[in-house]
Amino acid sequence: MEQNEPKKLIRRKAVAPVPATAMANEQLHLFQSVLANAQDAKDELSNAIDLWDATPRYSVSRTRMNELRTPEGFLPVQEIPFQYRGHAFTAVIYPAQVKGKDGKRKSFYPSAREELVEHALRKMSAEQQAGFFDKPSYRSGVRFSLHMLRKELEEQGHSLRYDEIIEALDILSLGAIEIMATNEDGEEAFAVSTYLSALSGIRRKDYDADSRAKWAAQFHPLVTQSIDRVTYRQFNYKRLMKCRSQLARWLLSQLVLKFTQAAMTAPFEVRYSTVKRDSALLEGYGRERAAIEALDAAWEELKELGALSIVSKAEQRGSRAKLEDVVYTLYPSREFTTEQKAANRRKLDAEADRLRLVQG
Repeated sequence: MEQNEPKKLIRRKAVAPVPATAMANEQLHLFQSVLANAQDAKDELSNAIDLWDATPRYSVSRTRMNELRTPEGFLPVQEIPFQYRGHAFTAVIYPAQVKGKDGKRKSFYPSAREELVEHALRKMSAEQQAGFFDKPSYRSGVRFSLHMLRKELEEQGHSLRYDEIIEALDILSLGAIEIMATNEDGEEAFAVSTYLSALSGIRRKDYDADSRAKWAAQFHPLVTQSIDRVTYRQFNYKRLMKCRSQLARWLLSQLVLKFTQAAMTAPFEVRYSTVKRDSALLEGYGRERAAIEALDAAWEELKELGALSIVSKAEQRGSRAKLEDVVYTLYPSREFTTEQKAANRRKLDAEADRLRLVQG
């Protein structure tokens, strides 16, 4: 559902000075400590964030944006219903208004490029002296340079120019998302913030001159909450960044968060209708068959990347053989099963450590 352009321009917040205690504390150490047998394996891991990584927050493509944008350059507010763990939510996405080289503002929704930048920033936050968790101010984030961010993206196969990275950071820090949930009594709970709740940095026309200057980004409050409550899960970040399609990345995140007891003897079942409803990435297809083919291709991509070994498909048909749904039965690869078992062990250890911290 689309709403009118918000009346007020969203203003960016600057990151307040980060105290030394926020750069080195036990809660942050839990987030940065992954479970792997070798350093090379550790370098491939990052953290998936419960609920946040299941929210369809990057679901509007650049092509769709161009179709929706008014002659004046504005985009409407998007309302996207979805479900997570049996609960109904709505993501309300407010577009960022970014000033172009001509001095005029143009609206953008955070999309595929911004998704990659956010994942790269979160990966960088797992490095010593880069990430921070400030319990008194209840915030988390990362300190970085444009050079560091560009290098990280290049290493994962996503080369971006400095101006493209800065535009992505602008969109993430000026575009807002409201996540609403309604309980059985009709009471509505909500949380609203920009994707990056604060951003500070230095920019000039000569990007190369300032490419090593320090920036700071503050993550969405749901990321901070996940760090605080230890609801994140380690996963193969390198595999996710290799995904060619957004849909494959979204599916992989769901498997990491939900397929926690992955085993060849315990396959996981997913319906086409569920993916369409909760990802919002299949809405742009004119024909249902084309959307199903896109989902088939995404599953094949995850097989190629070593997350799945077998994907079986069963079409459900109603009267007059009308296609009503498609049920996919997923069998994990041995590698993914091992990764999920390691994530489970790491999560149990982190929860025990958190309890020890709380009890003093």
